[in-house]
Order: sequence, then structure tokens, then C-alpha cells
Amino acid sequence: MKTTFKTAIPILLLTILASCGSDKSGQISAQARPALPFPVMNVPTKTVTTYASYPTNIEGIVNSEVRAKISGYITEVLVDEGEKVRKGQALFKLETQSMNQDAEAAKANVNAAQVEVNKLQPLVAKNIISEVQLETAKAKLQQAKSGYNSIAANIGYGTIVSPVDGYIGAIRMRTGALVSPTNQTPLSTVSNISKVYAYFSMNEKEYLNFLLNASGNTKQEKIANLPEVTLILANGKEYDQKGTIETINSQINPNTGTITFRALFDNTAGLLNNGNSGTIKVPSVFENVLVVPQEATFEQQEMTFVYVLSEDNTVTSKAIRIKGNADSMYILESGLQEGETIVAKGVGKLRNGSSITPQKVEFEQVAQLRQTEFQ
Repeated sequence: MKTTFKTAIPILLLTILASCGSDKSGQISAQARPALPFPVMNVPTKTVTTYASYPTNIEGIVNSEVRAKISGYITEVLVDEGEKVRKGQALFKLETQSMNQDAEAAKANVNAAQVEVNKLQPLVAKNIISEVQLETAKAKLQQAKSGYNSIAANIGYGTIVSPVDGYIGAIRMRTGALVSPTNQTPLSTVSNISKVYAYFSMNEKEYLNFLLNASGNTKQEKIANLPEVTLILANGKEYDQKGTIETINSQINPNTGTITFRALFDNTAGLLNNGNSGTIKVPSVFENVLVVPQEATFEQQEMTFVYVLSEDNTVTSKAIRIKGNADSMYILESGLQEGETIVAKGVGKLRNGSSITPQKVEFEQVAQLRQTEFQ
């Protein structure tokens, strides 16, 4: 028993010494490990234009339906779809042969009534008959003329003309079709697309924020001061003309909870057509605001944070409040001061109190601003 105890003591001492040496070696190694490099940047102040996008439908400034005013069979279609037409130009002709016969009969009635008036006039002058008989004859003459004029007008309506200058749309009925004023579907539509309207909608919150940020005291003043809008075509290309917001509907759509805006675009080249779709980009200008790259932020418990660099090259998390975003950056409402240094990238690898080797970068190197404009 004594021999075993004496032997165990040196072994235990050696183990303790070896353990202590290992701990010291680990501490030395941890202390010698260099701080990792991270890009850092100063928080800048900029004037930023951001864009909100809304789907839009395009309509010509005038869309006039072409309808028949009388019933009849189409005998001629005088234009083709997409053709440019002038106001008053003949588009369709209807069969009016039966009305021509009625017009001849009505004309004969007019002639007969005129003969009767001519016969009675000298008799009245000689006091042979009373004035009443002549006036009665004149009334019958006027009635006969009205009947004739009505039939003549209907014959004229047999030639259907364009109500406005513009482009003819789809022709829905062709030669041989029976048309009537009661048809629910128009023969065609003539659209004036020298200028076009772009209709889009905002929800109530967006609408209020949009108007409150616009300059002016009244709604009309605010509309007049709104910035120009951009149209993105269905193929993703930007239309080469800017548009102006002309009107904002005064009522909220009860079904969708949205308010409709109407923007006007010039279409001299005729690229846009009635019925086109696209996207309207509405700008909002934020002047002299603090901005940070989205890559420099992280979220925790529904709050957004950045890491601020201290003088000893350690980092501390700091909460920020965001009032807007533009592409890859946030527009700040509060939380930072201009010129403060924050970690620009790689924040997911850090913790409060972490030591880093700061590598200074410029804001534009981090915030890859593809569509944001700076002033």
C-alpha cells in the first residue's frame, strides 16, 4: 500500500503541471490571434430619389365608340383595323334602298302640300276663304317636310362616319351583318392616341403619405407640384417620354380600398396603343437624409441594428429606425449621426465587443445603387 501511494504522487504532479502548461499555451494562443479584417465606412448624408412602382393600363385620350343610328345590313366596310382616320370619314355603309323609296313618297307629300298652300294664298288675299284654312295648309306642309327630313336623315345615317380623329380599332361586324342602335357591342372604336392616359392606383396609406410629402397647401397645388413619372413598358424597357400626373380620383374604391391616379404621356411616335399595360414608377425625393447599406444591418427581435466602431476597434450594436429604402440601402429616420463609423459588410460574423481590423471603404463601394439617383 505505501509503495503504490508514493508512486502515484509524482504521476499526479506531472499531470497537473502538464495541464497548467496547456492552459497557458491556449491563453497565449488566443491573445496572439489577430483580429479579423472588416470593411467600415462613415455614415453619409445624401439627397435620394426613390421610386414606387404600380401596374398601369394605357388608354387614348379619346376613345369613341362607333355605333349605328339606324337598323340595316352592312353593305361596305370602308376602312381596315389600325388605320388612321379623320373626323367625318366614312367607315361603314348600310343598305338604305327601302328608305329611298320612303323618301320619294315623303317628297311627293311635301310637293302636294306646297301646291295646296300656293293655291290658298291668293284666295285668302281676296277674302274668299279664311286665314285659318291657309294656316292649316301651312301646318300640313311643315309636317310633310319634317317627315321627309327625318327619312333623309336616316338615309344619311346609313353612312357611318368617324366621330373623332384617331385610329380605328377592332372591326367587330363585317359585310352582311345586321346592325341596330340597340346592339350592345359597337361596330368599332376610334382612339386618339396622340397622347395617352396611364391609370394606376395607390392604397389609402400610400396615397396619404404621397400627398403629405408633396409641396403645396391644397390638393390641386400638390398635384401641380408632383414630379414627373416614368413608364416601364411590358417588355421591361423604359418609355422615352416622361409623364405628368394630371388628376387624382376624389373617392376611394370601396371594393379595393385604392385611389386612382391618371398620368398623361405624349405619344407622337405612336408607340403606345389603347389597351397597353406597363408599370408606372413614381419618384419620392428625400433631401439630406442619412443612408446605410442594407448589408450593414441585421435584425433582432423585430428591430434593425448596425455595428458601430469604437476607438479601440471593438464593435457595439446600435438600433436604427428606417423610414424608407432604395435598392440596396436604407434611409434612416434616427439612430445614427452623420460621420459615425459602422461595419459595412459581414455583420453576421460579429458579436457585441468583437475586435476587428477596420478597412476603410467608401459608401458607393458597398451600396450597389442601380436605380437610385443622387443629387
